[in-house]
Amino acid sequence: MSLLSYNQLCKLLEDGVLEHSDYERINAASIDLVLGDTIMVERLPLPGESREINMLDKHASHLVEYKMGPEGFLVPPKSVLLAHSVEIFNLPNDLSAEYKLKSTQARNFFGHLLAGWCDAGWNGSVLTLEFVNHLQYHSTRIKPGMKCGQIVFFNHEEVPADRSYAARGQYNGDRSVTAGKGLK
Repeated sequence: MSLLSYNQLCKLLEDGVLEHSDYERINAASIDLVLGDTIMVERLPLPGESREINMLDKHASHLVEYKMGPEGFLVPPKSVLLAHSVEIFNLPNDLSAEYKLKSTQARNFFGHLLAGWCDAGWNGSVLTLEFVNHLQYHSTRIKPGMKCGQIVFFNHEEVPADRSYAARGQYNGDRSVTAGKGLK
């Protein structure tokens, strides 16, 4: 498995592996991603409603969708939210990717949770991001179109078509932020 660098990343854009990006966002070994305008935030439980999340549920009833305007969204301390990239991914069966924070995000304690891996074959989808404001006393403002991280790509042996995410994944074709669809 090898990490792709600048010239190979330029070719990915030419080939449509990453749509809605541009060459200005290509770094030495990563491509900057920008934030879309729709997020999902946790809502307060209704009176008498269970505070339990069932990991098998196909619907995340504890989240509400919010469309950000140009002013963005103020993320309170210790809060989590789901967001999405503007870029659409079309990974072939010999390419996987991994989301990484930008250093400015990390230095402001605005983190990403652990689901940053993109399997070979994942296609037609924006990347849903799980953000958390780790700060204890300060809110963090996010806005549509801001840099929200970077993606690195790994070339590897081609995955058999029936084992590819294209054939097995449940998040193909997602064009906006997507809550959990339940464990199979």
